[in-house]
Amino acid sequence: MELKNLDKIVTLCKTRGFVFPGSEIYGGFANTWDFGPVGVELENNIKKAWWKRFVQESPNAYGVDASILMNPRTWEASGHAQGFSDPKMDCKSCKQRFRADNLIEEHSHGETEAEGMTTEQMEAYIAENKIKCPHCGNFNWTPIRQFKLMFETSRGTVEGEKDVVYLRPETCQGEYVNFLNVQRTARAKVPFAIAQIGKSFRNEITPGNFLFRTIEFEQMELQTFCKDEDALRIYEETKKRAWQFAEDIGLKADKLRFHDHEKLAFYAKAACDIQYKFPVGWEELNGVHHRSTWDLSRHQEFSGKSMLYTDPVTNEKYLPTVVEYSIGVGRLTLAALCEAYDEETLEGGDTRVVMHLHPAIAPYKLAILPLQKNLSEKATEIYSALAKEFMCSYDEAGSIGKRYRRQDEIGTPFCLTVDFDTLEDGMVTLRERDSMNQIRIKIDEVANYINEKIKF
Repeated sequence: MELKNLDKIVTLCKTRGFVFPGSEIYGGFANTWDFGPVGVELENNIKKAWWKRFVQESPNAYGVDASILMNPRTWEASGHAQGFSDPKMDCKSCKQRFRADNLIEEHSHGETEAEGMTTEQMEAYIAENKIKCPHCGNFNWTPIRQFKLMFETSRGTVEGEKDVVYLRPETCQGEYVNFLNVQRTARAKVPFAIAQIGKSFRNEITPGNFLFRTIEFEQMELQTFCKDEDALRIYEETKKRAWQFAEDIGLKADKLRFHDHEKLAFYAKAACDIQYKFPVGWEELNGVHHRSTWDLSRHQEFSGKSMLYTDPVTNEKYLPTVVEYSIGVGRLTLAALCEAYDEETLEGGDTRVVMHLHPAIAPYKLAILPLQKNLSEKATEIYSALAKEFMCSYDEAGSIGKRYRRQDEIGTPFCLTVDFDTLEDGMVTLRERDSMNQIRIKIDEVANYINEKIKF
């Protein structure tokens, strides 16, 4: 299978308002990206689709939005304060710093998993395979050193009396510490899930292949609390649901695969990633983990507060097991962009770039295009009415053909053209993005037609 060119996708994202380099006017800031007018709609639609599937349509799932800054004891309980670091090495020639595990996985196109390697094994692999610096091309490395991944800040008003706090490196701890709050207020019975979409921060130094690895990122997480004897069944069900969601969002099955972890955390009973074949090779899209009772037990220990669940029927008290499903918004957005990007050769030899985004996640559902500018009054009237239903774009600059191409490049599934006949018969031309077929339809039927097509 031929892999798509990531550089073309990055260029399209910048020129069409999907994604811009962070702080670009100051020369950028490594591993940061800003979502533009089109990209923020795509990203928000992906989050809405995920929330609809895993919260709205699930009677036993409840949402939270936990604070980014948490009591520092949280990170002692989770283990991050003691041992959350990355194996990094510097190129002596160009002074750039890279993660050793990423160098190995990128060199092997994801076929070699570095997660379970020791420092010595990683150094030996890099030496044996003569892995060169991606920046300057030299083979001149320092030994691997461990670098802390949590960003530190301080809380307090008096200099010298400030307490160190951390920007959270993951969102799941907010779900764990609120386990009893959610259970009590929602009157939830095990098994039930807590969902969250929120920002996390990691001190990543290695350039991360566009949106794939960034220092500030958003996670969509579902933590299911259950009896231990039910956990493996729920784990397998969660894997299937995660896979189905990836397909439903538009990713093709032949570009997805399950990848079981070769090395498990000591408390875990199972762990699996769903990988997607990005332009750079197979990489993790999301993870599903059987975490046992580790998380709640640690917070019970460090807080001194009981995290026991009381069964309302048997009065049995126990710590629930956690099955975690976590997926990065940026990675899923990147996968959707990579999957959607296409260059088509048309009759006559012309080429069009088109983003075949699922209509449910497309930034704009409909573009309103007056055939000529003197039809703008009627077109604006139609835009104002339909914009109450879904996101619409309005464009009257350039030929109708060029405007179609602009909408194709941002993935707009339908274009509505207002012509002079519209003023007489109240009908418009509706063009479908993928087939480029056109139909005539009454103006007052457009909203229902589009809403039916964009269901998720």
